[in-house]
Amino acid sequence: MNWLKQTLANVAGTQEPIYGPEAIQSVAQQAQTTPYTELTKEDLRWRAYQYTNVETQTFYVMADNGALAMVQVIYSNVAGIHTTCQFNSKIFATNGDAPHIWHSDTLQNPMFDESMYSFGADNIALTLNEEGSAYTLKSAVNEDSLVNLTFTRLAPGFVVGKDGTSYFGTDPQNPWGSMRHAFWPRCSVEGTIITKEKSYDFKGRGFFVHALQGMKPHHAAARWNFVNFQTPTYSAVMMEYTTPPSYGSTVVNVGGIVKDGEIVYAGATNSATHTESAQDSENDWPEPKSIKFVWDGKTKDAQDVHAELEGSLGKRLDRVDVMAEVPGFVKAIAGSVAGTRPYIYQYCPQEKLSLKVKVGDTETVEEGVMFSEATFIS
Repeated sequence: MNWLKQTLANVAGTQEPIYGPEAIQSVAQQAQTTPYTELTKEDLRWRAYQYTNVETQTFYVMADNGALAMVQVIYSNVAGIHTTCQFNSKIFATNGDAPHIWHSDTLQNPMFDESMYSFGADNIALTLNEEGSAYTLKSAVNEDSLVNLTFTRLAPGFVVGKDGTSYFGTDPQNPWGSMRHAFWPRCSVEGTIITKEKSYDFKGRGFFVHALQGMKPHHAAARWNFVNFQTPTYSAVMMEYTTPPSYGSTVVNVGGIVKDGEIVYAGATNSATHTESAQDSENDWPEPKSIKFVWDGKTKDAQDVHAELEGSLGKRLDRVDVMAEVPGFVKAIAGSVAGTRPYIYQYCPQEKLSLKVKVGDTETVEEGVMFSEATFIS
């Protein structure tokens, strides 16, 4: 049993001591003086750190025809010893009348280009164009999910604060962990995903996030809230996480509102609230049923911005048991030793919600399409 516990700790990690909230230097501190920074091409490089971390580039697409999909490249390193690369693709069954088309494939012979802008492996290429304004993803890793998609940025990308990064550690000058999110909130999408049954056209609107968790993921965050909302005029995005008690259950929230060609607001003064929830009988997590997302801040010319997105989540799209592939007895030990029971709840309400955006004295209300996730880890 002790050997098994140690093996699990090496990979998953056990619970940390209580360091307190002063052991996280939240990106919100940067945002007090620099609310956000527009992304340059330089900011889009892969980091590929040689210590425990998980780095992802994730693309969400909301097609004009109603189709919804996610594609993701994951580059992870455990203790600087073992690197794993994975490609995930998911076409959501938004009407609930069929299973989701989900594939997760290990990538062989991963590599980056010399400048670290583009990623490749056997039968897959994720390429950033010369201008730094579009990604093209082509994958034949799985014959039942042949991906050919191009995401072109329609508004400036951003990180919240100066560098978009929260740092973990008792010595701010020598942090032992980090968390960073860089966004392209509003993109146009062209392309297809071809399965054995049909070809899905994904011409429409997209969202891209480059995330880096520079430590064991469940040491950095115990819970997550994420929303991507697209209307004809606006794109609203938010990523919120709550640290484990070891870092004072600190809430860190980054997000923004953009239009074609401009950032209306970006910063860390936002909130995500589950206004109604119900206990999930399968895992005892409080599954959200209704939500309220709020963005608060100022434009570049110091006008007040307040935006709200509120309503029922409807029937959930999916409930993902992150440890589903782990043998049952290991899962039980992971729950008792590391305190981890990771589940992701995914939503795309069939009844359209509306985003209310008030800039100065002008208020706009627009219906749109929402993709949202609530994640519970420990």
